[in-house]
Amino acid sequence: MNRLEDQLTADFYNYEALLGDDERKILLGAREFMTTEIKPLVNEYWAKGEFPHELIGKFRGAGLTALSYEGYGEHPAAVSNLLTGMLAMEMTRTDASVATFFGVHNGLAMYSIYAGGSQEQRDRWLPAMAAMDKIGAFAMTEPLGGSDVAGGMRTTAERDGDTWVLNGAKKWIGNATFADYVIVWARDLADNQVKGFVVEKGTPGFVAEKIEGKIAFRIVENAEITLTDVRVPEANRLQGIHSFRDVAEILRATRGGVAWQALGVMIGAYEAALAYAKEREQFGRPIARFQMVQDKLVQSLGNITASWGMLVQLAKLQDAGIFQDEHSSLAKAFVTSRMREVVAWAREIFGGNGIVLDYDVARFFADAEAIYSFEGTREMNTLIVGKAITGESAFV
Repeated sequence: MNRLEDQLTADFYNYEALLGDDERKILLGAREFMTTEIKPLVNEYWAKGEFPHELIGKFRGAGLTALSYEGYGEHPAAVSNLLTGMLAMEMTRTDASVATFFGVHNGLAMYSIYAGGSQEQRDRWLPAMAAMDKIGAFAMTEPLGGSDVAGGMRTTAERDGDTWVLNGAKKWIGNATFADYVIVWARDLADNQVKGFVVEKGTPGFVAEKIEGKIAFRIVENAEITLTDVRVPEANRLQGIHSFRDVAEILRATRGGVAWQALGVMIGAYEAALAYAKEREQFGRPIARFQMVQDKLVQSLGNITASWGMLVQLAKLQDAGIFQDEHSSLAKAFVTSRMREVVAWAREIFGGNGIVLDYDVARFFADAEAIYSFEGTREMNTLIVGKAITGESAFV
């Protein structure tokens, strides 16, 4: 076995052994791809705050897209949710921005079409997206709305014959500056229910402007979108989406993916700190021999191991088709909180070197803040779980 196939140092309980041989092979292929093809690029582009479009071509040949969507992509049968989660972890272990680019396209955008579209719509859009000949984005969050978007969506849709007219604005939309298909969520003025629309690149009235000055996810091209009398044919309305309840089904699945990303950030930061502790000498010996450094490393490994175990069971609930909103919400709230602790401990181990990109940990430390906030804040996910266990809603 070569080095890339060895068990991860952070996989202390050998969770990867839960995968079957075929799925394990896919994971190891992704690990080698991310290490050899992606990792050499990320610090340069993170510093520049630019997306390296050459990544799309690299991903196109990696065979990692559409693994969850039976009938699309290179694999005849859908893989398990456990493998899907570990792939999200693996990508984020290298870089959270690149993993988010891929997750927005392969997860949020493609899954919206797969779960919310008709068979004709799936067949029309998903093959090109599976091949990454077309890139997707997911436009939900608004400039004046975050956690309250379910009941207060300001972007509107009005039917006009065989077309819909969209007006409003969206913010923090990953991939939107270059995406071919943007899934736009809007409130139907006729029935006040949220509907989904596939807005194709070049549609008049659709403008996406890149958000500058970010301290996290600097490779991701987040955009602020304005929609001014954007006309979309009825054929581009997702036929299976009739209300926000349908949208929530999509978010339930993708929220668990964000928790796997948080695990990947923890692992990336921990691995960097462990390697540094073994090499860095102070007072004539490696700092790995210092009790306080070992304490931070062990606490980090504990957070990783506990989070991984929670996510393994979440994946099993998904595979069994019995997981609920509160299951993914608890995972997102818990794992991202543990992630914040781990990246802080890892950065401390590096001392002053922990604030420069050369050692990777600064990037993990900054990117953790974005993961902590999106797909529902810790507080909102806590309230979802709180309602489930008490039967009482604390939502304002």
